[in-house]
Parts: sequence; C-alpha cells; structure tokens
Amino acid sequence: MKIFDTLSVTEKELDAPASIRIYLCGVTVYDDSHIGHARTIIVFDTLRRFLESQGVRVKLIQNFTDVDDKIINRARTENVSADKISSRYIANYFEGFDSLNVKRADLYPKATEHIAEMISLIQGLVGKGFAYVSANGVYFAVSKFTEYGKLSKKKIDELISGARVEVDDTKKDPLDFALWKFAEDEPGWDSPWGHGRPGWHIECSAMSLKYLGSDFEIHGGGRDLIFPHHENEIAQSESYTGKNFAKIWMHVGMVTINGEKMSKSLGNTKSVDFVLKKWGPNIVRLFCLSGHYSKPIDYSEDLLKETIIKWRQVENCYYELILSDDGAADINDEKIAREAVKETEKEFTEALGSDFNTSLATSAFFKLVKTANQIAASEHLVRSIADIVLPAFEQMLDVLGLSVVRVSPEEKSKINDLINRRNMLRIQKDFHGADAIRKEISDMGIVLIDHKRRTIWMRQEKIGADG
Repeated sequence: MKIFDTLSVTEKELDAPASIRIYLCGVTVYDDSHIGHARTIIVFDTLRRFLESQGVRVKLIQNFTDVDDKIINRARTENVSADKISSRYIANYFEGFDSLNVKRADLYPKATEHIAEMISLIQGLVGKGFAYVSANGVYFAVSKFTEYGKLSKKKIDELISGARVEVDDTKKDPLDFALWKFAEDEPGWDSPWGHGRPGWHIECSAMSLKYLGSDFEIHGGGRDLIFPHHENEIAQSESYTGKNFAKIWMHVGMVTINGEKMSKSLGNTKSVDFVLKKWGPNIVRLFCLSGHYSKPIDYSEDLLKETIIKWRQVENCYYELILSDDGAADINDEKIAREAVKETEKEFTEALGSDFNTSLATSAFFKLVKTANQIAASEHLVRSIADIVLPAFEQMLDVLGLSVVRVSPEEKSKINDLINRRNMLRIQKDFHGADAIRKEISDMGIVLIDHKRRTIWMRQEKIGADG
C-alpha cells in the first residue's frame, strides 16, 4: 500500500508488518465537532478498517486537547470550570462519532492527563539546549533545529511573515513557540520553571512518543495542521529523541461551504449533530469519502441529495440479496455475478492500496450494487447468485463503515405476515384492503418491492432531507 507523504512529497510504501501505529490529532473540546473534523476522522476510520480487512493489526491513538485558551475563555463566559466545558464536548464527540459508525480508537489520551510527560519532555529540550526559559514561559528555539520548515516546505523568512505568532518581547526569535506558559489562574500545574500550563504542540509529541514510540508508521490530521502544529511537533520531537518522528505524514483536505472556507467567524460551519440529523450517517460517510482524501471537498446539498439516491440502491441491493429465494440459477447471470465480484473486489482493493483512493473504491462498490440490482430486476436473483455477491458486498460495506438498517426476527415475521395478507387481498381483487396494508407497512419504514412471482421488502433509513 502506498500513501502520499507530505514530508517527502512522494507516495511512500506503507510496509505491512504485524501492526501499524497511527497517531491522529483529535479535536480541541471547546465546542461541538463539525463536518471538517468528521471528514478527517472518517477517512482515518476507513483507513483503519481497510488495513484490518487485509489482516493488519492497527494501533490508533487519537488525542483530546482539553486545556486551551478557547476552553478557558468559554468556561469564563459560562462561569463554569474548564473541566466542565471539556467533559461536555467530549461526551458530545462520542455521541456524534458513534452515530457516524466510527470505531473507537485504542486510546483517547487527554492533554490534562499527561502533564508529567510534557514536563519531562520540556526538561529534556532545555537540557539539550533546544529550549530556553523567558519571563513568560519556556520556548522552543527554532533556530536550533536546522530542518525547521521541512514539512511545510517554507523557508524561515516565509514562516516569519506567514505565521500568526503571539507578540512576546521575551522571545529570542518571533518563530520560537511556547512549550510552557506561565499563568497564575486555573487550570494550571506546578513545573520546575513556575506555575502554568503547556503550549498546544507539546501535548501531541508527549502522547505519541509515550504510546507509539519514535518512527511510528503514520501521523495524521487535517491539512490545516501542517503549519504550525505538525511542523512544531517534528522540531521538538526529533530534537528530544534524535530519531525520526513518523514515517508518513498523511493530511486530509478541508471541507468548504459553497466554495468558501468553513469558519465560525463566517457562521457557515455545519456541526456533526446538524449533518447527522439532516442526512444520516451513511450519506455523511459517503460524502466524506467522495473525493480524494488529500483534496478539498465542497459541502453541496445537490451532491448529498444525489448520494441519497445511490444509498437507496444499496439498501435495495442488500434486501434483494438476503431475501432471495431458492431456484435454478441462469448460467449466464451466475457468470456475470462471479465476474462482477472478481472485478469490483480487485478495483476496490487496488484503489485503496493506491494512496487510499476512496472515490474510486466507492465507485467499484456501486458498480457491484448496480450489477446485483440488474439481475434482481430481471427476476433472476436466486439464492445461489446472492451467495456469490453477498460476501463481497458486506466486506466493502464494512470497510467503508456503512450500515444498512436491519430488522429484528420479530419485525421480519410481522412484515411477512402483512405481505401475505396483502397478496391474498390482491388475489381477491380487494385493492382497497391491499392498499391499507401497504400503508401500514409503509408507516413501519418498510418499502415493498413487487416482483412478478412475489413481493419482497426493504427497510429504508430515515433521512431528514427526504422526510
């Protein structure tokens, strides 16, 4: 498998040892997560699912930044503790991303739980001459790390002009960044240099080194983190260890809204809660995987409405497959099914193995769905053909993190009884009674599919956009 590495600007081979270590920069929990966060996390969730489907063990660490000026400012506005703010939005995070069918990471370390590790790392940097103490805190001396700028591909003078740096006359260089900030207010911790709290960048170095060690396989996040966050992580981590920090730097493109950057100041953000209520988990996941992960994608209602149509075809395919009946298979249809499975499985795996092209992978999945639906429409989808298609269908569904709404055995029995009653009424030409039963079935969220010989059904996911 090859993945584009932001550092080397090349596609690098991801060696497939017994396990692969991934560190994903998580969210700062001062507000609810939005569709931009969702895209990054869904991309990495799908990457993990694909690797695991190939027999690779994945260790995924995703942090929560739970000490930050934005959290503190919000706590002051609401007159509550910073811990109360972070706890609220961590709970909201899990509620939203569990609903998006995102598998839980192996660990979600919090910054506040790793202050000792950060202090130890800072002590090491001070001791090696890479950091210094000023009147306002402890700073990393960027000039001491000669490779600074290697991730963002910017020269030092470009970084100075482009950086949003805090004005601090006690710093030796405008680019020097805070490892520890002195502060008397809470939250704060005692340190060898004075009471205060950590800078933003040091937490991810401390936690990734603790749980994954040096030279782990993939460090990921949104493209907006390349500079300064990831650039600074590299500088402090490699200065501390003297070793390579991560093998591959994988960055996910931004989500724009009508071509504009999404931001709270413009009031155009779409929260995870909003998109879940409007579109549902499967449509959101398909949207987030619709373009190449490294490129921006635009939040377009037209695109999302088109995705609903595709998802209805997936639901139709699933129920046609699981409700297929016994019968003699047409040799030609069986051949078509086998070839479609072989071809789409190859396309799906090759697409994801070639810089994780989820757009091409989903196209291959939809191609298999279309073939199965065509066989079903021709009244030739018998169980032996379904048995050929279903394993590949469910494997791709699982890798993409999609989930068709299922029914319980009790619901299945009730639906079948109603369908049998409706069929009897139709034979008796009691179409009024048959329509009444169809409405009762429809109110249960069930859609009937009438074939020549029988009627089958499917349960559709309720999607806010189409009622």
